[in-house]
Amino acid sequence: MTRWICSISRPVAARSLLLVLVLTALAACTPFRAGLPGDPVTADPGYAVLQAAQGRIGAPYKYGGTGPDAFDCSGLVTYAHRQIGIAVPRTAAQQFAAATPVKRGELRPGDLVFFRLESRNVSHVGIYAGDGRFVHAPQRGGNVRMAGLDEEHFRRSFAGGGRLYAHP
Repeated sequence: MTRWICSISRPVAARSLLLVLVLTALAACTPFRAGLPGDPVTADPGYAVLQAAQGRIGAPYKYGGTGPDAFDCSGLVTYAHRQIGIAVPRTAAQQFAAATPVKRGELRPGDLVFFRLESRNVSHVGIYAGDGRFVHAPQRGGNVRMAGLDEEHFRRSFAGGGRLYAHP
């Protein structure tokens, strides 16, 4: 009986070893970065910017905060762009001035949405997520969260959209 088990075990062991070697070799070929070539996150920097911002939802507001644990509105934009190697100006007004204008109807995920909340100057910014929604760090406390462009407060104060990266 032992001889029969040993004779069956050798081919099984050899096949198992071969399978382990093949799987190990294939694992070495997998990409280091998450996602595959052509995925929206790797192909479009806007998606990467949005993903970085959405990953901070729930982080507290802090005036002058640039992350990773607390943010003001323009600090969130700075942080999200920095995650993909893009340096951007620090304040909402400077970001508005530097951005390539994008019409509201042509906004894409990762684009910026700017607001004039309490004056004629741009004083607030968020990162567009699609479907009229955006991620932002509210000016009056609270946490990084999603909001809608059609909310009364933002609809009235919308100053325009912009992009700080080259669209592929």
